[in-house]
Amino acid sequence: MSLIGRLFMITFGFLLACFVASLVVLFTLLFPEMDLQSLDIDDSVVNIIVGFGFILVSGFALVPALIVVLITEAFYIRSLLAYAILGGLAGLCAYLAFIPFDTTAMTFHGIVRRHLEIMAGAGILGGAVYWLVAGRNAGYWREPVNRAPLTQAPLTNDAPAGQIAATRHDPAS
Repeated sequence: MSLIGRLFMITFGFLLACFVASLVVLFTLLFPEMDLQSLDIDDSVVNIIVGFGFILVSGFALVPALIVVLITEAFYIRSLLAYAILGGLAGLCAYLAFIPFDTTAMTFHGIVRRHLEIMAGAGILGGAVYWLVAGRNAGYWREPVNRAPLTQAPLTNDAPAGQIAATRHDPAS
């Protein structure tokens, strides 16, 4: 796979992972008491999903995800577990970007444990989706392609004139 194709695959994988992570955040934060028997889809729900997707893509998840992509591409990391762990860390970083930080006490103020767990879970699922799309072939674009030269089987004397023999030529005989 060429570098340009790999960049398209990384971009598509990132966008799909952000979409899935925004679905996780949406259904766990905005619909905690949703009844599964009445799954009415409203147009405003689609707008909220798109809004959360753009929030995740716009920068809160872009920098941590870019760091994860650079690390995994540089070191040929192709493990699903690695992508899930790094995705969880990226989700934590995206959540902590929303929380105010007190520089004098070196602490975060207002961390809600449930929200932290949801963002970590969304990051884990986003990392798994990214692995499905692009992470399984991390670093593959740098590996040389080994192609054997194409050769035609030599003609043998037993074949009728004008036809190629279907037997293989054994160089040892």
